Parts: sequence; C-alpha cells; structure tokens
Amino acid sequence: MSDQTIESQAKIYVYDLHNCAREFGFKADEKWEVSMVTSQEKADLENKYFPTLSAKILPEMLAGMLSAVKVKLSQQLAAFEKAVDISLVRQQHLQYLVAYNPNRLRR
Repeated sequence: MSDQTIESQAKIYVYDLHNCAREFGFKADEKWEVSMVTSQEKADLENKYFPTLSAKILPEMLAGMLSAVKVKLSQQLAAFEKAVDISLVRQQHLQYLVAYNPNRLRR
C-alpha cells in the first residue's frame, strides 16, 4: 500500500484516539501508549487496560503505521521501533496496533 494510504489511516486512527480520550475524560497530561502487538498481547492489554483502541494492520504497513501515528501524537519512536522491518513483523507475528493508557487499569 502507498504512503498516502498509511498517512490517511494514521490520521483516522489518531482521530479515533482523540475522540476516545474525550469520551473517557483524559486529562491534558494523559497520553496514549501505542504498540505493535500479537493477537495474544492484544487480548492481554485489553484485559488489563481500559480504554484500548486496536486496529488490525497488514504486516507490510504496520511499522509505517506505528511511525505515522507516533508522529501525529508528537511521540518519539523507541530505538527498537525504528529498527522494525517487515521480516521482523512477520517473524514475531505482529498484527495489531494497540493504544492504551498505562495509568488506566481495568477495574
């Protein structure tokens, strides 16, 4: 898929994050943690944190999507995130982009 598609999907994802933050009353200093995860890690995060926002992304788009979303959220990519490529995504079975707030545990 093209970079324009990644950018437009990232824009929609960030829009949904902002809506979700408003809906659940995030304070100005509360931030989303965004990660590439497997289906099991996604389930674990959804059981531990609330709210979460996930999207299933094609392997060839996942690293670019994470980068685009973090740029739009004014967050820095971690060193290991910069080194991720499609072979690593496939090798580790990463399928989802999941956003959560580590301070908002599910009750």
